Amino acid sequence: MRAVVYEKYGPPEVLRLADIEQPTPKADEVLVRVRATTVNRTDCGFRKADPFVVRFFSGLSRPRKRILGTELAGEIEAAGPAVRHFKVGDHVFGVNANRFGTHAEYVCIPEDAPLAVMPDHLSFDGAAAMCDGALLAMTYLKAARVRPGQSVVIYGASGSIGTAGVQLAKYLGAKVTAVCSTKGFDVVSSLGPERVIDYAQQDFTANGETYDVIFDAVGKLSFGRCRDSLRPGGIYTSTDLGPFPQNPLLALLTSVAGGKKVKFPLPRYAPEEVLFLKGLIEAGKYRAVIDRRYTLDQVVEATRYVETEQKIGNVLLTVG
Repeated sequence: MRAVVYEKYGPPEVLRLADIEQPTPKADEVLVRVRATTVNRTDCGFRKADPFVVRFFSGLSRPRKRILGTELAGEIEAAGPAVRHFKVGDHVFGVNANRFGTHAEYVCIPEDAPLAVMPDHLSFDGAAAMCDGALLAMTYLKAARVRPGQSVVIYGASGSIGTAGVQLAKYLGAKVTAVCSTKGFDVVSSLGPERVIDYAQQDFTANGETYDVIFDAVGKLSFGRCRDSLRPGGIYTSTDLGPFPQNPLLALLTSVAGGKKVKFPLPRYAPEEVLFLKGLIEAGKYRAVIDRRYTLDQVVEATRYVETEQKIGNVLLTVG
């Protein structure tokens, strides 16, 4: 099979297309023929081992897993004898979290992974980009205990996590202020926030308004910068470690002292989360935003574009 592999950490050019042996599913695994996948921030971070702590999970001197890619949509081609919930021919979507391997024509995934049968109306392209940003956004919004009527800022609202965060915060009943680039203004506005701010034109932390939750979906802010924009008891949460890196420590300290809190949850990937998301998709309450599509052999170009930090939503790789 064809797969994108890398043997050392570095720039996008360390990625290359290669012919490798097709995997065989274990007793509790399904073999998925990948039809579409994505290039996301996680892939880029592990490829270049940034931050350095990534090496403690992927290999100190070189990557242990040669194939990146976490999201996928595809068709089950084979199933191990212990598999009960999927069958050959099922069209599935999900996340191969922590295992990677979806930048390939085939991948083996455990039956109990965050995987579900696709909604009938979705294409493979549409389904491939559904999960990672949404599951991450839901992790942070739940940690911030977003409730109906609260005022919530989504900073970096035009990215994969941000576009998901706007929609999910709206689903939770929040009044959403989305902060994004000029390029993403129209797309983000179409997702239904009460207000959209172009960060190049206005600094939301200096406008005198306060909010119940500030969700930094791109890891560009800090608690210190946002503190005065939080209401008493307000919560700041970020997808990034923060400067020095302070957010995990601040989450611990503010949990026992101070009125305003920092939340830094660990991402949660579970089958029930994908099924919940599937329900939202079928109800018309969630959609993935797709910026650009590339083929598998254009992975270097796709990765370069992701690393410009200018993408709107998701960047797809079509496979086969």
